[in-house]
Amino acid sequence: MTIPEGKKVYFSSDNHLGAPTQEESRPREIRFVKWLDEIKDDAAAIFLLGDLFDFWFEYKHAVPKGFVRVLGKLAEIKDSGIPIYFFVGNHDLWMENYFEDELNIPVFRKPKEFEFNNKTFLVAHGDGLGPGDHGYKRMKKVFTNPFSKWLYRWLHPDLGIPLAQYFSVKNKAISGDQEQKFLGEEKEWLIQYCRRKLEEKHYDYFLFGHRHLPLEIDLNGKSTYINTGDWIDFYTYAVFDGEKTVLKKLEF
Repeated sequence: MTIPEGKKVYFSSDNHLGAPTQEESRPREIRFVKWLDEIKDDAAAIFLLGDLFDFWFEYKHAVPKGFVRVLGKLAEIKDSGIPIYFFVGNHDLWMENYFEDELNIPVFRKPKEFEFNNKTFLVAHGDGLGPGDHGYKRMKKVFTNPFSKWLYRWLHPDLGIPLAQYFSVKNKAISGDQEQKFLGEEKEWLIQYCRRKLEEKHYDYFLFGHRHLPLEIDLNGKSTYINTGDWIDFYTYAVFDGEKTVLKKLEF
């Protein structure tokens, strides 16, 4: 994709809407919708890098209620002709075809390459990538197994959705201490993942979420790893202006 002059590509992740409750997360949802309203005038594309919701599960005829403000705004922006790309995170990994059918937004479950203005991007949520975290990787295989999802759908939504929301919040995945501390380049799994990928192919930028910590790390003088942070503590996002990608912080 060639980015027209004056247009930008936006990257955002880890809103965790619904946590710890719908009511408490609503101010975050309103701020996010306001941000979407502001960027739509110069957006060439918008990337949502996962964990937009703290929990998401699709039954055959039901999805978690709420989030009408953000869903409506995404539909409006997509209908206006601006591409939106959604990457499944570890909290909304039970995303099926709702976004694709209702909003016409493609959904990705694995890292995907993009090229903008002759610069290559590798984009993903970031969970389960790199060395380590073997417990989560095993858990993810169980949770994403079609049989596991089939079994869970036998729980009535009035039981299945609040039960999963309870355990999702208890998980501490949205506010654990680890998310607030940089562990050093040798202990950050996503940095190790990026370095290994660079042994196979050059990428100008790696764009991930999941880590909840805004990071901009030079990898080899020619490639940069950027983590978009979150919309819980940092309210940060990344922007590609056609030449370079930088982290920015919400100003309102």
